[in-house]
Amino acid sequence: MELILDTADTQAIAYFNEYLTLDGVTTNPSIITKSGKDFNVVVNEILAILNDEQDLYVQVLSTTCADIVEEAKYIASLRKDNPERMYVKVPVSNEGLKAIKEIKKLGIKVLATAIYTAEQGFLAALSGADALAPYVNRMCNFGDGVANTIALQNMLDINMMEAKIVAASFKNTDQVHKLIENGIQAVTVPTDVLTNMMNHPATDTAVDAFTADWKKAYGRTSLV
Repeated sequence: MELILDTADTQAIAYFNEYLTLDGVTTNPSIITKSGKDFNVVVNEILAILNDEQDLYVQVLSTTCADIVEEAKYIASLRKDNPERMYVKVPVSNEGLKAIKEIKKLGIKVLATAIYTAEQGFLAALSGADALAPYVNRMCNFGDGVANTIALQNMLDINMMEAKIVAASFKNTDQVHKLIENGIQAVTVPTDVLTNMMNHPATDTAVDAFTADWKKAYGRTSLV
């Protein structure tokens, strides 16, 4: 299972990359605008943090097939030294699905995004998408986002399709928990949810108790 961070906050990326085993970073236009930085600056700063084994997923902004393809070429060019670790994110609009087929002809890796149904994800896989990003929490406005994501995984498995799911749009740790439990290949998690996955106040309480007991008995806060 791959753990991916969904942010353009380079300080957060560096922090979580130090403490956890991250497989990559996902961004989108809305996330990048929140950073207050230029697009190229954000991408280059993220690439400076990631190593050669970590993926970066960057989304197009255009909405017509021809323009999406041109943006995909540009995004792919930003990591010429390691193209296998660069994904272009393309929303699964009609034009997006058309563009995915053209982008794949160029040998560029694609993550189909803004998926709201299992059927949309399956069609994107048929079009050649390497990865699929169902919007789990947003799908809950129309049904059970977790169940639909699991259904998409079953569709891929039954039809022996290689596209991997990179589940996105989480609002709580329980959503992530259920998908990991059901064998989803990857999740991309925002910083607040990942923080809650890492930390529990009871852990801090336990550590404080261990330290206090040791200090009371031996007058120090380390073993040696």
